[in-house]
Amino acid sequence: MSSVAVILAAGNGKRMKSKLPKVLHPVIGEPMVLHVVEALKGAGIEKIIAVLGYGAGQVEEVLQGQADFVYQNKQLGTGHALLQALPKLMEYGDGECLVVCGDTPLLAGETLVQLRQEHLEKNAKATILTAMMEDPTGYGRIVKEKGRVVSIIEEKDAPPEVLCLKEINTGAYCFDIEWLKNGLNQLKPVNAQGEYYLTDVISYLVSEKQMVATWTVQDPFEAMGVNNRVQLAEAHARLKRQILREHMLNGVTIVDPASTFIGPWVEIAQDVVLEPGVILEGKTIIEEDCTIGPWTRITDCRIGRGTQVRQSILSESSTGEECQIGPYSYMRPGCILESNVKVGGFVEVKKSHVDQGAKIPHLSYVGDSQVGKNVNIGAGTITCNYDGKNKYPTIFGDHCFVGSNTNLVAPVIIGEGAYIGAGSTITMDVPPAALAIARGRQRNIENWRKDKES
Repeated sequence: MSSVAVILAAGNGKRMKSKLPKVLHPVIGEPMVLHVVEALKGAGIEKIIAVLGYGAGQVEEVLQGQADFVYQNKQLGTGHALLQALPKLMEYGDGECLVVCGDTPLLAGETLVQLRQEHLEKNAKATILTAMMEDPTGYGRIVKEKGRVVSIIEEKDAPPEVLCLKEINTGAYCFDIEWLKNGLNQLKPVNAQGEYYLTDVISYLVSEKQMVATWTVQDPFEAMGVNNRVQLAEAHARLKRQILREHMLNGVTIVDPASTFIGPWVEIAQDVVLEPGVILEGKTIIEEDCTIGPWTRITDCRIGRGTQVRQSILSESSTGEECQIGPYSYMRPGCILESNVKVGGFVEVKKSHVDQGAKIPHLSYVGDSQVGKNVNIGAGTITCNYDGKNKYPTIFGDHCFVGSNTNLVAPVIIGEGAYIGAGSTITMDVPPAALAIARGRQRNIENWRKDKES
């Protein structure tokens, strides 16, 4: 497969009516330009050049480490954009390059493989990815004579007899690099927009009697460009359905697909059940036999085999096997739960390691902590880990029992097998196997109400 590609991502996307660069608008939770990058990687591309313009700094941040950058400071058309990439492109020598648009998030890697294969088989100097559309409004039309490409005419420059054509230019190409250079150097802004059209390179190659081929994508929506919020929603819906279908065919039960969202990089094993209202994002991994939901959001987590998560939010954390989480639990980044851990209703855990068999059943906050094996933390317990300036750890030894409504003022260590009486505020370490009680002695004042009312 070709080892170099250019992504055209310089436009400001006026029709999006947004401060955010068009290519950064998310489709199923990821900037659309990242979907294009993944398609190129899936096609075996090793080097990517991104042409940036509007919001270049923001796009750089998203693509950092995944592409080299060149800049189109004035948006003077697609040909002008590719011309900015030419010096860097020439560093890669002879051969072919793919050219794709950064606003085509549905484009598949396999389609790009087929595009190049057609290019090589036809010994073409350019191969255009085309699509047949019943309503081609907004797209440049492919003009052919006797089955051979003559030109691509942009809609705003097209006469009526061209506007009725159904075969459209998707904006993706495979070029011979040397002939691409020659064509780009011939470009002139002689059109209604006063821009340098990349499509004029095709006319140049035809005039030089060089072979220009086409490859027609089977699903025309795959090459759909996203230019406004309506098209953004359509792309999101199509990609969402495609992802859900793939997971269901791979053995995942999705009870209500309409209310379920799965991001493009999520991995789910067989015999996982997703209840209604589940959102799985980022690089989340769900192992087999888990039940997730209803109404649960998991981002960048690994969920161990057989774990159940109900009505909860989990972020950048991991669980072992057979854990129980929820309902209404909140696991913040940096949490590691080992196997058979229970994190119950209205419990928040942050940046903590919870060992095998430990239980935090309800109404508690555990932060910056190490929780040993088989620890039981009673309802209403909190680790007071912040003094207004610094965060401090709380360490629970194995087999501790913490009574309800306990405050643990960090830094503090609770020794193995220690007990803490309910309602205590612990400010010092507790020795192993000790009982700690830190509360005022109860005092009953008899007849208090009667005295007060008299």
